[in-house]
Amino acid sequence: MNIPATLRYTRSHEWATEPDADGLVTVGISDFAQDQLGDVVFVELPEVGRALAAGDAAAVVESVKTASDIYAPVAGEVVAVNDALVDAPEAINTEPYGAGWLFRLRVADAADWSALLDAARYQAVAEEG
Repeated sequence: MNIPATLRYTRSHEWATEPDADGLVTVGISDFAQDQLGDVVFVELPEVGRALAAGDAAAVVESVKTASDIYAPVAGEVVAVNDALVDAPEAINTEPYGAGWLFRLRVADAADWSALLDAARYQAVAEEG
């Protein structure tokens, strides 16, 4: 299971990059989550400009097994979405931490990122199933 130490995670299996100088984070789903979902066949992305509270349903990922809501790991405004996933949703399976990113948020409070799970704590959550 690939769990990059540079990212932070949620118990619902989303990841977020550290806020950059502009307060932006990139969000996706973990390698564990994409593996559990199976082959991703469709993605519904949030609207740019949408304000999200931490834990709000932001996107939907559909696989051959199920459809799953994707939640905002931190509060913020959606500033970009990965439109490439509309035509190639399988990138979530092949590159969950790269080309398979879902959306970018301008974080309302950068301290929220620090409250997310680090890689070691997330690995324990993923191992629980």
